[in-house]
Amino acid sequence: MHDHAPGIRGAGNRRLLAISLTITTVVLVVQVAGALLSGSLALLADAGHMFTDAAALVIALIASTVAARPADDRATFGYQRAEVFGALTNAVILLVLAGWIVVEAVGRLVRPGEAEIGGALMLIAATVGLVANAVALRLLGAAQKRSINVRGAYLEVLGDLLGSAAVIVSAVIILLTGWTPADAVVSLLIAAMIVPRAISLLREVASVLGESAPEGMQVARIRSHILDTPGVVDVHDVHVWQLTRGAPVFTAHVVVDEACLADGRATGILTELQGCLAEHFDVAHSTFQLEPAGHIEHDAHT
Repeated sequence: MHDHAPGIRGAGNRRLLAISLTITTVVLVVQVAGALLSGSLALLADAGHMFTDAAALVIALIASTVAARPADDRATFGYQRAEVFGALTNAVILLVLAGWIVVEAVGRLVRPGEAEIGGALMLIAATVGLVANAVALRLLGAAQKRSINVRGAYLEVLGDLLGSAAVIVSAVIILLTGWTPADAVVSLLIAAMIVPRAISLLREVASVLGESAPEGMQVARIRSHILDTPGVVDVHDVHVWQLTRGAPVFTAHVVVDEACLADGRATGILTELQGCLAEHFDVAHSTFQLEPAGHIEHDAHT
């Protein structure tokens, strides 16, 4: 399988992801402790947001190791789909967390006097989170321009930084005015940041497990390219799906002129077809069944 995500498997980028994961985990512990001691729901919500980002970093690191394992007789395509199941787990956790935050935040808005919030401790913990996320953002800044996987981690850390900034604002409001509902309002904002990401993850997981064509993959154009290949008469049973993000797989039955098979040009046609998919559509794992024009395919479909 061609490496469609070279950055995640590079030792340098793995090291950056590991450092970012360490920073995120430390801040996560600090924010959870701060939330429990201060009574801040916004801080706990931000910690939950950071937990999901830490989980995403873990998935990226595990995927880089698991994906490198060779295929065997049981897992003939290898182990890259482990990332998909990890993403599914992450999405479910995100939705449950967001639901709990909304219920708790609404309850605090309805009964604002019941929550006692330590604004000073909340401010300290959120500031630690802001600084740590800024450091992680700086570390990933250059690498995210070269790797889509590191780019994803970079955007997740950026989201954490914005969440920490929002918690700091609510802490300052509570310290200056004593208006504790600010904590619940920021919690709802953080929940609103979490839900779209969870839905996006679920959609991607459903697309992969449902074996839909990858987003942006133009099957009609692929079919057109195949038909433009000299010696090709027709193409049917075209299937394209992905094992995980960035790992598309393609199969098709290609009808060729019988003269091409007779004079040994079939190998050249096969090489040209596979090269076309790799070069124009970034599909390196392709399988073609070449058939003579007179071949009858009883269950052929497009």
